[in-house]
Amino acid sequence: MANEKDNGLREELFSAKKNGYDRISVEERVQIEEYSKGYIDFLNKARMEREAVRYAVDLAEKQGFREYVAGEALQPGSKVYFNNRGKSLVLAVIGERSLEEGCVIAGAHVDSPRLDLKQHPLYESEEMAFFRTHYYGGIKKYQWVAIPLALHGTVALKSGELVHVAIGHEPGDPKFVITDLLPHLAQDQMKKTMSEGITGEGLNVLIGSVPYDDDGSDRVRLAIMSILHDQYGIREEDFMSAELAAVPAFPVDEIGFDRSLIGGYGHDDRVCAYAELKALLDLKEVPARTCVCILADKEETGSDGVTGMQSAAFEYFMADLCKGQNVDLRHCFARSFCLSADVTAAFDPLYPDAFEKSNDARINYGMGICKFTGARGKSGTSDASAEIVAYLRRTFDRENVVWQLSEMGKVDKGGGGTIAKYMANRNIDTIDAGVPVLSMHAPYEVVSKFDCYMTYKGVLALYTDSDYRF
Repeated sequence: MANEKDNGLREELFSAKKNGYDRISVEERVQIEEYSKGYIDFLNKARMEREAVRYAVDLAEKQGFREYVAGEALQPGSKVYFNNRGKSLVLAVIGERSLEEGCVIAGAHVDSPRLDLKQHPLYESEEMAFFRTHYYGGIKKYQWVAIPLALHGTVALKSGELVHVAIGHEPGDPKFVITDLLPHLAQDQMKKTMSEGITGEGLNVLIGSVPYDDDGSDRVRLAIMSILHDQYGIREEDFMSAELAAVPAFPVDEIGFDRSLIGGYGHDDRVCAYAELKALLDLKEVPARTCVCILADKEETGSDGVTGMQSAAFEYFMADLCKGQNVDLRHCFARSFCLSADVTAAFDPLYPDAFEKSNDARINYGMGICKFTGARGKSGTSDASAEIVAYLRRTFDRENVVWQLSEMGKVDKGGGGTIAKYMANRNIDTIDAGVPVLSMHAPYEVVSKFDCYMTYKGVLALYTDSDYRF
């Protein structure tokens, strides 16, 4: 009798962690697979932020969204988007209630670590042609050598014409590569630390080797420029006004015998961007409060610039919406809620010393809620309030969203940041939550289908919640 009483008390007072697949129905497993198909297509086609924005606009317009015209009157149910220079996007579904009562915001970023081409990238050495690069975001440089690379981006010609480039993903496309030193000759290299073995200036991409058929100098370089000019109308000086990058050429794959995981480039943070976009597009009825979806740029480098989350572009759009309802933007922000939808680190049993097992996210345990991010002593975080965490717990449990609390590894190991603090600085209640990722910032990251779907389901629950109160 005493044991039965103890067991009941344990169930009531202890929090029990349970694998998500033990908590869902067969029907929901089918929904997870269907959701994953759409996400895989998005990730395959959106390798850069411009591509992600174009993909999102195309999906949104098919669901009745249209580009916002400054000053226009909007009614409940109106679906609009603001395209910020082709590199970030804000979408909104106008709610029944006034913006005086605030709005529900989900914000993610669509940029990922990569190798940007320098403004003078092309050179020839020993009759081989290369592109010089400048890495973007936090990477382990050694991971980018000896893997197939693709070239993506946009070239702005002097005339103002934009030329979009994507080479390396379609069947029959050539690939590119950064070579590595063979182990037979790498004794000195292998004595160096992992951060010293490959340098930033050494991340030069091999792009060709056949010389142009003439008697001049730099014949391979000329041959490459001849190909680029024939295919894209590009001259060497056009690199100065180009945004081109080498990105992994791997296709997005299902991982494991059970196909339960997804491997690919750019899960951070397109996995959360797709979740919040899909959730907004899947709203079946006019929401109680206006729902906003942000696809931001430049998060990996600090959210600076006109398309980053520190830009006033977001205020520009929101202030115009508020003006149309005779609402003060400050009042709207003060009563709003923002989910900073960004990935978190998944506990990796191959590297247990980096993690704090009882507090880090686990694969297949659902959407990871991060009360705070930042580094070490919580540097660079907004640190959400206890009331906000309780609100998420209440909302997610009501809607059967599988979730978990998470941090970014052991306290003294490092950490990371998101757009959360920039939203919080606007006087918006903000918290981080998103998909746990293995091999984050690597050219090939891994996520769980289950966690991807639960993140989508979590954003949808917040969009449809009509009672944001503490």
